[in-house]
Amino acid sequence: MFKFTGKVLSLTAVALMATSAISSAQSMDELVAAAKAEGQLTTIALPHDWCGYGAVIAGFKAKYPEITVNELNPDAGSGDEIEAIKANKDNKGPQAPDVIDVGLSFGPTAKADGLLMPYKVSTWDSIPDSAKDAEGYWTGDYYGVLAMMVNKDLVKEVPADWADLLKPEYANAVALAGDPRASNQAIQAVYAAGLSSGAAAGEAAGTAGLEFFKKLNAAGNFVPVIGKPATLAQGQTPILINWDYNALAGRDTLKGNPPVDVVVPKTGVVAGVYVQAISAYAPHPNAAKLWLEYLYSDEGQIGWLKGYCHPIRFNDLAKNGKIPEDVLAKLPPAASYEAAVFPTLDEQGKAKEAITKNWDAVVGANVQ
Repeated sequence: MFKFTGKVLSLTAVALMATSAISSAQSMDELVAAAKAEGQLTTIALPHDWCGYGAVIAGFKAKYPEITVNELNPDAGSGDEIEAIKANKDNKGPQAPDVIDVGLSFGPTAKADGLLMPYKVSTWDSIPDSAKDAEGYWTGDYYGVLAMMVNKDLVKEVPADWADLLKPEYANAVALAGDPRASNQAIQAVYAAGLSSGAAAGEAAGTAGLEFFKKLNAAGNFVPVIGKPATLAQGQTPILINWDYNALAGRDTLKGNPPVDVVVPKTGVVAGVYVQAISAYAPHPNAAKLWLEYLYSDEGQIGWLKGYCHPIRFNDLAKNGKIPEDVLAKLPPAASYEAAVFPTLDEQGKAKEAITKNWDAVVGANVQ
């Protein structure tokens, strides 16, 4: 579509080409040219130790060196990402995110609020219908289950299930990996605790999860700190509840200092799907589309798998023998995931509302 006859393009020409490409780019070559003309991609909330994102971003940079990757606030939660889009609707500067990676429940609400741009990647047909918006406004990217990351130097009796965390030997030990008023990872942890108590899926489990954390906090076992592998290693948060892929990656990073156990609980095994989407106000819409193309390619999907995330195209890749054996060997045994449940959007939405609105009143712990 575009033919560059010189090395220097005026800013006006670049802008016109990029704008034109939004609606008319039909081939991968055209998309690549338009993305290179934009020259930048702005991401948000992608810590390099989350889901192998460090290597995934490096892979994208290596493939498209003409595109600068501007990384905003790696430690932001899903709610923060949505707010970043809202706050920068009229801002085409470096603080405006092009793409977001958020918990499943945030996709439909952001779509309803007019914050997303539809786009279907070229591997669209190999993505399960249940994990994508039919119109392409958001697409499931990877999933994991909530697990307990345990510092074995400080915790001699490793907990096996949620109820164990209430035991007195876990005083000042248990932390979440986010603020349950904004972080999807933390919201799903509260929800999982509620399901473990026997509560029905949806709002009931969300409410039960709040009651569990109220007891945990009252017992003096809950640490109101956003936990990370570093705080676990330092002894500030000896038991950290986070996604299995974050726990496994953190275990590898610590290299046995301290020794770490990663435990998938016996009950309340909640599988969380995250979704990718493009901001409706993206300053670099073509670079955003190219980023999604990379993420949903075989290379991008295996990049997530190397970071211990199960990519959304996992079954398709496995069926076609595209997953390296050494990667499969590093994954946890399948038996740990047999009890996993995938909450529906409705269940997640109701639980999220119950948890985010009532955390302060019920639990009263300011996680930060």
